[in-house]
Amino acid sequence: MTALLDPTSERSPVVRPRLARPEALDGKIVGLLDISKPRGDVFLDRIHELLNDRGIEVKRYMKPTVARPAPVPLAQQIGAEVNLVIEGLAD
Repeated sequence: MTALLDPTSERSPVVRPRLARPEALDGKIVGLLDISKPRGDVFLDRIHELLNDRGIEVKRYMKPTVARPAPVPLAQQIGAEVNLVIEGLAD
């Protein structure tokens, strides 16, 4: 069994079940979340290009700071607009 850890420093971490991967990305909207780390945009630009080459719709988002979790309104917006998210973690 795979255990996923949440790095948000919760005092009592909530157990979140791992979601199944989609079988295909056809018809899905992929969100790219830049967490505001240096060069994360470089990684996400390339992912965006590769997804566009396959005809997959992409929406871009950015956290205001790397030091905190995404603000609730941003997380809600992402959840309402896309089917899955790729976060850019880079330095």
